[in-house]
Amino acid sequence: MRFDVITLFPEMVKQSAEVGVTGKAIKNTIVTLNVWNPRDYTHDRHKTVDDRPFGGGQGMVMKYQPLHDAVSSAKSGAVNTCKVVYLSPQGKPLTQALLNEASQLSQLILVAGRYEGVDERFIQHDCDEEWSLGDYVISGGELAALVVIDAITRLLPDVLGNAQSAQEDSHSDGLLDYPQFTRPEMIDNTNSVPDVLLSGNHAEIERWRMKQSLGRTWQKRPDLLQKKTLSAEQECLLAQFKVEVD
Repeated sequence: MRFDVITLFPEMVKQSAEVGVTGKAIKNTIVTLNVWNPRDYTHDRHKTVDDRPFGGGQGMVMKYQPLHDAVSSAKSGAVNTCKVVYLSPQGKPLTQALLNEASQLSQLILVAGRYEGVDERFIQHDCDEEWSLGDYVISGGELAALVVIDAITRLLPDVLGNAQSAQEDSHSDGLLDYPQFTRPEMIDNTNSVPDVLLSGNHAEIERWRMKQSLGRTWQKRPDLLQKKTLSAEQECLLAQFKVEVD
């Protein structure tokens, strides 16, 4: 998959993407990453990318032309399925379902805004969608772009050491993940690993994990349960969890 990021801080994106899962995917050519600086597409000696907003107001607004030309360059030689996304607090919330869908693209162009935002005409004419990390504001879209790249990269084939890992993450099936434990079996002679995980009974382990996943979601993110239709078995497991913690 190919990622392109339109950013005033290309080194920030490139250096951060060189580590961890994304860095490994780039090294193994599963993913390619290109960055495009709008300043390279300006036509004045000061390389001006922003200006005052019409109608007055605080701050500066990124200009249409440098952004448009940067996106055009990113699209040159574009592959079959390409989407341009402006990262914005006004965009649709980033969800696992949205990321799963995006992982099927061949190319994703992410536009990292700065200042008070970008000229609205750029959003209307050049962007397919707007995405948001959540209901808060950060200084620029670079961090959001890195989050998107990491989250999608881990979904791609041959990226993770275990192909099941991404499928079992929190939110992958609309639920939070179950608790995880590792050695030693006991800490301070009192805090031990649940017996079922040591039993070797894989069917019972799967039931326990599903019950914990449902219970954690009920405790921490009940809003997610409202969006999910539970099977009869899941309803039963959740009822058991509620009795156990009561």
